[in-house]
Amino acid sequence: MIHFDDFINSLKGTNLEVWCETLPQQLATNFNTQRFGDLAGWLIALEQMPALVTDQVELNSEVNLSSSTPISDADQQQLDQCLRTLIPWRKGPYRIHDIHIDTEWRSDWKWDRVLPHLDELKHRTILDVGCGNGYHCWRMLGAGAERVIGIDPSPRFIVQFRMLKHFLPKANVDVGIEDLPANLQAFDTTFSMGVFYHRRSPMDHLRELKATLRPGGQLVLETLVIKGELGDILVPEGRYAKMNNVWFLPSCVTLVSWMKKCGYKNIKVVDVSNTTTLEQRATDWMTFHSLTDFLDPNDPNLTAEGHPAPMRAVVVANV
Repeated sequence: MIHFDDFINSLKGTNLEVWCETLPQQLATNFNTQRFGDLAGWLIALEQMPALVTDQVELNSEVNLSSSTPISDADQQQLDQCLRTLIPWRKGPYRIHDIHIDTEWRSDWKWDRVLPHLDELKHRTILDVGCGNGYHCWRMLGAGAERVIGIDPSPRFIVQFRMLKHFLPKANVDVGIEDLPANLQAFDTTFSMGVFYHRRSPMDHLRELKATLRPGGQLVLETLVIKGELGDILVPEGRYAKMNNVWFLPSCVTLVSWMKKCGYKNIKVVDVSNTTTLEQRATDWMTFHSLTDFLDPNDPNLTAEGHPAPMRAVVVANV
């Protein structure tokens, strides 16, 4: 079983203390083994992670946790087996005691695109909405953040994160449930990367993100977009790249307009990039269909449904 007592207690006496009222029940609901049939097996794998000295930690240029002394073949085999129980691994990559977790996404490439445009992260309290297994949370900590909290509804991703935190139990980063109390206004920086297009109401999502930030705080929004002018939006009637939960893909100028209407300031589109099959692909650690299977086999500029192929933008703004 995963215990969050240290995390909950660490919120007391901070601007996040109000969350302590609802967080225990939310965590209990999210980790109900009757609700998620595979969860019991994932938790067993977490409990069987070997106790290894981890005295070489790199979180700034990559996520690499290792030991200055070699570990035994038996421990490495046990570690590999535990980690593979949680396949698919989607966000990464990670290197854990010489085991390379080659994830579906080269999330480090996204981080390299985002990092030059961030306000200084040192000593900041950061929220990562839809953080997955917490890859970017570790990179934020490596960039000097004081505290990083990731929220995501998937127990698989949370157990994957806990497998890494197994080696850094005192690290001031944690990943938990999806919901936050309304109008916290407590975070210096809030990230929403790869979430916006999954929301049925983009305006509501923008307002919810704004309410997490203290005055002057920074939003970092990364999302799918389309080419186009003001007012241009793609609303897929069916699936988009075989995803059934894609609702709104605006043009960049439309997205900026929405953010202005929601009260954001200093809005800048700092990067627009096409997603390639080098950045998102199947691997030994994610053995299911990936981007190659989601595109038109005769025209990689189109999705399987005939929509424009994935293009992603990074937008930064202040409140």
